[in-house]
Amino acid sequence: MCELLGLSANMPADIRFTFSGLRQRGGNTGIHKDGWGISLYEGRASRSFHDPKASFSSEVAHFFHTSAIKSKMIISHIRQANRGRVCLENTHPFSRELWGCDWVFAHNGQLKNIKKKSLKFYRPRGTTDSEYAFCYMMDKIRKKYPKRPKKEKELWSYIEKLANEVNQLGIFNFLLCDSRHMYAYCSNKMCWVTRKYPFGEARLIDTGDIIDFSNHLSKNDVITLVASHALTENEQWHCMEKGEFKVFNNGKPRRLAA
Repeated sequence: MCELLGLSANMPADIRFTFSGLRQRGGNTGIHKDGWGISLYEGRASRSFHDPKASFSSEVAHFFHTSAIKSKMIISHIRQANRGRVCLENTHPFSRELWGCDWVFAHNGQLKNIKKKSLKFYRPRGTTDSEYAFCYMMDKIRKKYPKRPKKEKELWSYIEKLANEVNQLGIFNFLLCDSRHMYAYCSNKMCWVTRKYPFGEARLIDTGDIIDFSNHLSKNDVITLVASHALTENEQWHCMEKGEFKVFNNGKPRRLAA
């Protein structure tokens, strides 16, 4: 299946080191050769890079890897195609507008009969079950909340409810951003790690590259990464439980209970 990588930070952060490990899995150390993409937020808007080619050999991925583009929220995805042909419109992450903000979504897994669910406001550009599920969730959110609810946890609870519903159709690991928060849902495999003071070294599993974050980050910086599988071998990655839903803001997990 595909692999996901998300970042939530309290300041604009550079994801290139960790991304370089994920990139290897797109056609080199891994079989996810059917496209890749990454979306980075600037305020309420997102900028995205997509390529239906394998990330390991993609010139677009090379450009991103050599460009110091920073963001407080990032979602990336490398694809192993199961449903939907290999093409640009089927390449994650997908994005839609709601409440004057970009919403960005990437999915790992397969969903049976998701396309039997009706859509009203949003339509997929491609043919993946992933994008269809995203459109369905956005439809339901827009219908229930024509305006952003004042209580954040009310929205979080509803997104979790939708995630549990769609998860009944198969495997539904996903990352979702609404320009304010990053949401992560674990159907079967997801994990996360927080980098904060005191910082130390990290070693990439796929390349062996090492970085000492104490030379690159300040005392107040907090960065959380969420991924399908751990990307470093000497950091404490926390495994999410099946059916677990988490919300991250400014690099920290938020409490879901009211």
